[in-house]
Amino acid sequence: MRYLPIGKELFIQNRQNLAKLLPPHAMAIFHSNDIMPTNADGTMGFRQNNDLFYLSGIDQEESILLLFPDSQEPKHREILFLRETSEHIAIWEGHKYTKEEGMETSGITSIFWAQDFSRILHGLMTECEYVYLNSNEHTRAVIEVETREARFIRFMKEHYPLHDYKRVAPLMHQLRAIKSEKEVELIKTACSITEKAFRRLLTFVKPGVMEYEIEAELYHEFLRNRSKGPAYTPIIASGANACVLHYIENNQFCKDGDVLLLDVAAEYANYASDMTRSIPVNGRFTPRQKQVYNAVLRVMKEATQLLVTGNIWDDYHKEVGKIMEKELIGLGLLDATAVKNQDPDKPLYRKYFMHGTSHFLGLDVHDVGNKYRRFEPGMVFTCEPGIYIPEESLGIRLENNILITKDGNIDLMASIPIEAEEIEALMNSK
Repeated sequence: MRYLPIGKELFIQNRQNLAKLLPPHAMAIFHSNDIMPTNADGTMGFRQNNDLFYLSGIDQEESILLLFPDSQEPKHREILFLRETSEHIAIWEGHKYTKEEGMETSGITSIFWAQDFSRILHGLMTECEYVYLNSNEHTRAVIEVETREARFIRFMKEHYPLHDYKRVAPLMHQLRAIKSEKEVELIKTACSITEKAFRRLLTFVKPGVMEYEIEAELYHEFLRNRSKGPAYTPIIASGANACVLHYIENNQFCKDGDVLLLDVAAEYANYASDMTRSIPVNGRFTPRQKQVYNAVLRVMKEATQLLVTGNIWDDYHKEVGKIMEKELIGLGLLDATAVKNQDPDKPLYRKYFMHGTSHFLGLDVHDVGNKYRRFEPGMVFTCEPGIYIPEESLGIRLENNILITKDGNIDLMASIPIEAEEIEALMNSK
């Protein structure tokens, strides 16, 4: 792995936390993600299943984690199954975990090769009453390709139809929503790498540069700082492109007078950061651009103050909507009387600000969590308001990552330039 060793203590504690949520005589099983094909004999890069990584730290394909806290055999209470290597695999694919390395990474002492899984599982199924199986239950997930875990669920129900099957995803969502100190450190590292890349760009961007050239500069800084790359597909959107929320073509010239929207951030040790900045291509905002920019920044600052212990998702977003309405009226984009008489279920600000302000952040950039759960210390959210004015070819979005604590919150990206004047000064410092 490119990242430095994390330490098995994090994963030991995560498994202990999950064990406390399981009922007596329950077993939970987690599988690695598949390596996905492209064409011919090509494959995509491997990305580990985040739940398996969260519980074991194992970052390798064809791995299986079995947790059975009440097993009669102590050695069967935590079992890690790894892909057995060979001279052929070592030559063609490179090094794979040894059992000793799997033990050191995860803190699990019972390590078997993957080919032993079916035999050991069969014996343990005679002991357990409940089997907790995993699946992707993110509210925004669109799943069209059958996963390794989906195949395993079908296998289990066909071969062991009389057991009581449960969903482990709700338990994982409950646990993963609260970040430990070590997890916060990893997110901070991702934020730090992101800052390095952004500062690099401030003296690189100029009229005539291609969006993909900017993307290349970001990748350079990410990779040289032990990141696998961006935590999500980068959005490098100049001018009118910034009004397309998920613009990823990144193939246009950056023109003099345009504002460039950058929604791109680094991943580190599978933990995501998520940053958005909007900068003037020529190094100077026009008065109108700065007016809109500062309106978005004020919304962001006020919204950040609402990300505190005890608040709740829907109330938070309603309050941010009111803040945005005020700014849009000030910009001449909304009429105060029309806003007063609007349908509350169809607020007018949605014409210019059509997405949510925040989402959970962690191992997934849109991390798992329950929107009906009140904010708690250890949760990490993005804060990303935006104003999009297609008729002006102008889109402004700003985004930082916010850690909630018992005493308020901490902006994990506070050191990344965001004030308009600071952006201009840095862009003109070459």
